[in-house]
This record gives sequence, structure tokens and C-alpha cells, in this order.
Amino acid sequence: MKRPALRRTPGARAPLLLTVPALLAVAFLMLPLVGILARTSWGELGTHLTAEPTTQALRLSLLVSLWALGLSLLFGVPLAWLLARVPFPGKAFVRSLVLLPMVLPPTVGGVALLLAFGRRGLLGPWLEDTFGITLPFHTSGAVLAATFVAMPFLVISLEGALGGLRPRYEETAASLGASPVRVFLTVTLPMVAPGLIAGAALTWARALGEFGATITFAGNLPGTTQTLPLQVYLLLHESPEAATSVSLLLLAIAMIVLIALRGRWTGTPGDHQDRPAPRPEEPTGTTPDVLPVPPAYVREKAPQERWPLHADVTGFTRLALAADPGTTIAVVGPNGAGKTTLLRALLGLTPRAHARLHLGDTDVTALPPHRRGVAWVPQDGALFPHLSALSNTAYGLRTHAVPRAEARREAQSWLDRLGVGHLAHRKPGQLSGGQAQRVALARALAARPRLLLLDEPLAALDQTTRAHVRHTLRRHLAEFGGVCLIVTHDPVEAVSLADRVLVLDDGRVLQDEPPAEVTRHPRSPWVARMLGRNAWPGTATADGLQLAGGGRLVVAEPLAPGTEALAVIAPEAVSVHREKPTGSPRNIWPGTVREITSGGSRLRLLITSDRAPDLVAEITPQAAAELRIADGTEVWTGVKATEVTVVPL
Repeated sequence: MKRPALRRTPGARAPLLLTVPALLAVAFLMLPLVGILARTSWGELGTHLTAEPTTQALRLSLLVSLWALGLSLLFGVPLAWLLARVPFPGKAFVRSLVLLPMVLPPTVGGVALLLAFGRRGLLGPWLEDTFGITLPFHTSGAVLAATFVAMPFLVISLEGALGGLRPRYEETAASLGASPVRVFLTVTLPMVAPGLIAGAALTWARALGEFGATITFAGNLPGTTQTLPLQVYLLLHESPEAATSVSLLLLAIAMIVLIALRGRWTGTPGDHQDRPAPRPEEPTGTTPDVLPVPPAYVREKAPQERWPLHADVTGFTRLALAADPGTTIAVVGPNGAGKTTLLRALLGLTPRAHARLHLGDTDVTALPPHRRGVAWVPQDGALFPHLSALSNTAYGLRTHAVPRAEARREAQSWLDRLGVGHLAHRKPGQLSGGQAQRVALARALAARPRLLLLDEPLAALDQTTRAHVRHTLRRHLAEFGGVCLIVTHDPVEAVSLADRVLVLDDGRVLQDEPPAEVTRHPRSPWVARMLGRNAWPGTATADGLQLAGGGRLVVAEPLAPGTEALAVIAPEAVSVHREKPTGSPRNIWPGTVREITSGGSRLRLLITSDRAPDLVAEITPQAAAELRIADGTEVWTGVKATEVTVVPL
């Protein structure tokens, strides 16, 4: 099919006032390069570049720049990680020190190095007397000068890459048992490899072209400190044509480095992000997945140890939690209630809350995250993008020193259990949302945790895929020997997966009961609304409730007067009329329909009134047609006293 031609948006032409200066700037930057090309003696280029002083300077430049790159990697990578990951006093000052060589005149940098490491400098006499090391006018001095001016390029580039890497990957790796060093080597560095490569290339190129600091600190000694830029400086006086040829060589090297980076240093973030491969959709249908029966050797390796949970959490989230092995607890509550803080406190990853945590007979309170035996599955799974599904799943086993072959065999068995074994060699970018969630769950279970934490594991999935994964999750949580906490906003997940529902609000526990009890008697307006009920807080009176939002509610079984309570009304218990009803309802209000939404075979109406809080009612489409219900329709609503459930708060 022929693509339509791109049309220029009206008004998109660049203003002449900006275009002319921009073109002049391009010409200003281009002319010196054109000058080198125009003045190069192409016939003598080979002779100039193969002359002994030039080749000697080139060899020395390569030696110095490679040593400078090595030192920059050795010291600059940890420094970049420190600046990107660790808050500490004086960070702004340290970052300024890193940037200083980039804005400092190179000759001033050379003077500073001379005053620090020279024979009369701060450290120079000590180095010479103690170790016999003399840096000025020595090749090691040229290396030091090149490192001083070039290392900031590596630090700044890598710090930016680390800053764009969300910490959840590293935190997930720690929850799988990886030590901080292992996390850095196996997760952090591979994921920031493009930024590291870009920084290393720029560092090497800058070290190769260093002049001012080198000549000031190390001098210009042929074969010792006379690098290629210093050779160019000498040739300008002795043989300008040869100087032009050597300058062309340095120009070509710089251009090759920039072209190889392809905008990774100067481009916008969207210019160089890898595009993930198409993610195949999971099969959809009306029946749940039929998962393969695991082979005998897999069933024999099912977890046998049992790990009860005892936790006392203080800080923003304050609660005491105890659960027997095999218990699944759904953690629910409004945004900001402290759900994620609770999980991170159990992981030992947040200063907002502290958990005294016992798993079985072991007190893990003082242990770092990677030694607690607490596995975490964040909302998006946080699969390591540089590893296959199989390697992701085997990651936790490898951190526990399981031999590679055995770890991969057990990882494959977990993937088979969760119905994604045939995807073992795919990268995360080649998996659908449901498949990725299953791999993330397999990875967490394969790590043999004592406590499993799932942070909205199904939130990003469509309804059909969510049902499939929920079916799989329920089946395998039944075999888990520890305790599982699931943060969710989905009432179906809370009811179908959990043995208990823990309701949080502002860091406090409002309710901790079985799902059936929470469904019948929710003690939080948020939970009641999550379950699809109307929830009105108020104060009990002799015959009902004085509502906090204004109005009165008559109930069949009133509480003791003065009791703070929550009235719960099912939407299907609300009757809707066009005229004021004269029948049995004890609670009648006029209102206006403000919103109509479809909920399966019924319609949900949001009705506002100046005599009562907003009310949600459910009616059939046929009833809506008969009543001629539309947005803005004036109606009367009625609720029988016997249809109101009052729960003390």
C-alpha cells in the first residue's frame, strides 16, 4: 500500500531570524575542518604518517590513552555509581569536582597536577622518597594528565545511564539473593552497557587528543611524553604540511568515535533507545489455560520446608503481622495507604518503615535484603532484559551457588510448571505481558524464598490474560511453603487468591479478616467502593445514621448512639423512580443522574443529591429505557432500611 506523503505542518517553517545564525554556526564549525582537508598534501600523506617521529608519537599516544582509559574505568565506574545511587552529604561538591577538568583550561590542570604530584608538590616528595616514583617528565605523568582530563567524560556518561536505570531491577536481584557486588556486575553494568561504552569511547578519544595538561605536567620528551598532539605542535614549526597530515589523522579518529556512538552521547533519550521486538499475544479464549502436569522429578523437588511469618512493622506503616505457612494475604487500601511501604520494609529497602521480621525460627531483621530469603515480584515483573527467560529464572538459584547445569534444569522445570517452558530462550522483550508475569513468578519461586511478595502482579494485563494468570497463580501458591503477600486493587484477586485480606489506610490496619467477612462487613469506605458498594461514614443515632456528608439514613438494626460507623449499601438495593415513591422504602432522596456506565448486563448510574452523598445504583437496560434515563435526568432514589448494613469503625 502506498504511504501518504508527509506534509509540512502549517507554520512549521523555521523563522529566518533563527535559521541564518544557525547556518552561520554550522559554517563556523565546518570551515576549520574543511581547511584541514583543503591544505592536506594528499600525495605526501603516507610519507608524513609513516615518519619515525610520528609513528613513535602514535605508539606512545595509544599506550597513554589506553592506560588512561583503564584507570578511568577502574576509578570512574565506582564513582559514577556512587553519584547515581548513594545519597551522601557533599554530593553536589563531588559532582562539581568531576566536572571541573571539563571546564578547566588544560594548562591550568597541568599546573595543578604539578603542584600536587611534582617533586615540590604536596605528594611528589613522599612518592619519590617512599616508592621511588617520579611522575613529571615521565610516561606515567602523561598517563596521569590524560586520566585527569578524560575521566569526567566516563563518569558523566555512566552516571546519566545509571540515573535512567530504575532501581527496581537491582532491588529485585537483591531479593533473589544477589549480593550488592553481584547485582552490580550481573544486572547494573549489563543494563547500562551502552552508556558505559559511549563514555569509554569518549574518554579514550579525549585522552588520545590531550595536549595542555600533558605538556605542562609531563613535558615534551620524544619517546617518553611526546604524544601525537605534542608532535603536531612541533611539526607546525618544522613542517606545516606534515602537521596538517597528522592533524587529519587525529580528526579521522575523532570522527570515527563520534560516528560509532551514533548519537548516544548527544542525542535525545528517544533517539537511541532500543526498540523491543514485537511481543506475541497470548492465546485468548473462554477457557483457562490447561497447564502441563509437571514431571515426577519436578514434583519431588516441591518445597518441603515451612516458614511461618511474624513481623512487627514501625514507622509510616505500623502493624503486627503473623501468618502460618501456606497463607496468602491480600493487602488492599487507597493510594498512599502504606501497601508498598509494607513490602519494602519486609525487604529491608526503605527508611520509611522498619520491620522486625522472623521467618520460621530465624530472625532476619538485621540481615541485608539479599540474605533475608524474601523474594519480590514488582508490578511489571522487572525481568532482566539482557537475560533470556531461562537465565532470568535461574538467576536466584545461581546466587545461592547452585551449579549452572542444575540451576538451569530446575529453572526449566519451574517454567514448565507455569506453562511457559517453551519460551525459555526468549528475551523479555519477546514475551507478552502474561508470559512475562509467569516468568517473573517462576523466577521468584525458583529462588526458594521463605516469604513471597507480589506487588500488583496482574495489574498490567488484559481481563482474559489476567484470568489465565490468576488461575495459574492460585494453583502454585497452594504449593508454596511460606507466606505470600499480594498488593492488589482488584476485588476478584483479593477474594479468589487470598486466605486473608489486610486493609490498610494511612499506615494503619483497618481490617484483617477472611475475604468473605471483608466482603460482608467492610470497615473502610475505600474497600466498600472497591467491592462495588456505596459506603457512607457517619455517626449512629437512635434510628440510623447521621451521615458525615449531610443527611440522615434509617437502618433496621441501629448501633448505640454516638458510635462512628460505616453504612454499606449494594448498588442493586437502590431503587430508581421518576416520581417520588410511596411504597416501603424508608430512605428516599431526589437526585440527578450524572453518569451512566455499562457493567455487564446491567447499567450503573451515578446519582447526585443535595440531601445525601453521591449514590451508585444498578438497573437493567430495559428499566432504563422504560424510565427514559439519560445523563441529567431528574430521578428519585429509594433504599429500604433492611438493605443497609452498618459496620462500627
